[in-house]
Amino acid sequence: MPGRTLRKRNRSRIIGATALAVGASLMLAACGSTKDTGSGSAGGGGTGKVGVVLPLLTSPFWQSYNDYVPKMAKSEGVDALKTVNSNSDPSQQITDINNELNQGVKGLVVAPLDSAAIEAGLDQAERKGVPVVAVDVAPDKGKVAMVVRADNVAYGEKACDYLGQHVTSGKVVQIMGDLASVNGRDRSEAFRSCVKKKYPKLKVLEIPAKWESDTAASQLGTLLNANPDIKGIYMQAGGVYLAPTLQTLKSKGMLKTAGQSGHIVIVSNDGIPQEFDAIRKGEIDATVSQPADAYAKYGMYYIKAAMEGKTFKPGPTDHDSTIVKLSSGILEDQLPAPLVTKDNVDDPKLWGNTVK
Repeated sequence: MPGRTLRKRNRSRIIGATALAVGASLMLAACGSTKDTGSGSAGGGGTGKVGVVLPLLTSPFWQSYNDYVPKMAKSEGVDALKTVNSNSDPSQQITDINNELNQGVKGLVVAPLDSAAIEAGLDQAERKGVPVVAVDVAPDKGKVAMVVRADNVAYGEKACDYLGQHVTSGKVVQIMGDLASVNGRDRSEAFRSCVKKKYPKLKVLEIPAKWESDTAASQLGTLLNANPDIKGIYMQAGGVYLAPTLQTLKSKGMLKTAGQSGHIVIVSNDGIPQEFDAIRKGEIDATVSQPADAYAKYGMYYIKAAMEGKTFKPGPTDHDSTIVKLSSGILEDQLPAPLVTKDNVDDPKLWGNTVK
């Protein structure tokens, strides 16, 4: 009996030690596969529901992005839930993120409204081990697997160069976005500094319109009353500023088509079909095509990769873009955003020509 008991104890110790060793080796393998080979099992190995949070749906740009989401989710093999609209409210967006997390999503694709406020939602996701991909706007702080965005500094610079090359001197207006968003800040600062450096004969007047069409119309009307001699306008978001800007100019008898005396040179950002139509009519002159289709496609691509534990490094991609590391340490895939004028407005490759 004592010998049998001793053998039994030894066998238990051996089994226990073996189990510990196997467990340790499995833990090391899992950590190594995620960190070193990028093929770990984070997020259930790429399976599970993905929540998609929109900033707003009052802009044709975001309406188009919303339409692209289910198509791109299907093509990328992502099980995306129905999109959620935060309706231009940063606090509501945090609530929306928490609601998605409470539904058990394994990944989130979010277009932040406020670069600072979004940190609260990102922290909630990180605590639950849910990866996040940010689309269109980079957060100031917080963990995201990737930011899918075009170079918004280039937006402001392209608008500056176009106006500077077509308006030799005089007053130009930039209708800015929300400065709580890095997009609004990047476009505004880039346009302002470019004009100062390269086109000093231009005087920049600014309207902080916060992505709000009513605010843009009201402030533009007031500005035009005091400055009826403006020569150019830069709209940072055609999706919300195009209609009120054209209507305001028309109501004051200042909407002249390209080639007419008194035509105000107008450059926009977004690349929506309505802007293309306005370019064809000569009502505006150019826009930067922000890639709604690619935003949806690569938002899904990167969230699937994040759920599978894959990681990326700065450098060129295989889809004509470049991944850069931001000052915050976050990686951003800067997708191409071409300038569209009357010379290339009918290009069938532009997403604005592929939607109804």
